[in-house]
Amino acid sequence: MKEEVVLCTAHWDHFGRNDALVGDKIFNGALDNASGVAAMLEVAKAFTRLKTPPKRSILFIATTGEERGLLGAKHYAAHPLVPLERTVANLNIDIINVYGRTRDVGAIGIDRSSLGDLFSALAAQQGRVATGDLLPELGLFYRADHKEFAAAGIPSLWVRRGVDYIGKPADFGRATMTAYLANDYHKVTDEVRPDWDLSGAVEDQRLLFRLGHAVAEASTWPEWKAGDEFKAKRDAMLKK
Repeated sequence: MKEEVVLCTAHWDHFGRNDALVGDKIFNGALDNASGVAAMLEVAKAFTRLKTPPKRSILFIATTGEERGLLGAKHYAAHPLVPLERTVANLNIDIINVYGRTRDVGAIGIDRSSLGDLFSALAAQQGRVATGDLLPELGLFYRADHKEFAAAGIPSLWVRRGVDYIGKPADFGRATMTAYLANDYHKVTDEVRPDWDLSGAVEDQRLLFRLGHAVAEASTWPEWKAGDEFKAKRDAMLKK
């Protein structure tokens, strides 16, 4: 089983700098997606501290070119370090929760494969509710790196923050999401803020770690659900 891998990804690129701008010219991409890379490194560190390594290997990759069309993920899917027929799943991190603890936790693609069922069960063990895509009109499943792994047949999940914040107004979560998209997304203002509260991010990444560990230990592989557009690709790959 150690020759099989669970793939964990987060893209490190953003938009560099734009000298035509007045004032701040640097796109730091603090949330999108330096935060995701930092989270991935913490999850990787957690795996190195296990007394007994998981049965399957965990492969961590910081992709590039995501903002230019998922180029790094696309390249890896075409030239994998480990053959795709031995790649069990992809867990993607793109923008973490920086606003505090939540009663829920999100995952894009939760309804597409058995990964979503496992994610939901593990969230319940944290006393939280797992939710799916809260902004389906944006087509988010097709806009981040996990899409390229899914298109290659690999069951994939993009772990996202929840919106039901503990100790905050009912509309706080959606309001912060809307404000980020309107004011900071893909702008020079996407910077580290002094008021960030990473307590929720810690819970989310603990959940991601447990999900990765469970997949790495399971006797069976995650499967696409019947009727999913990527199921045939995976089925054909495993029949070879």
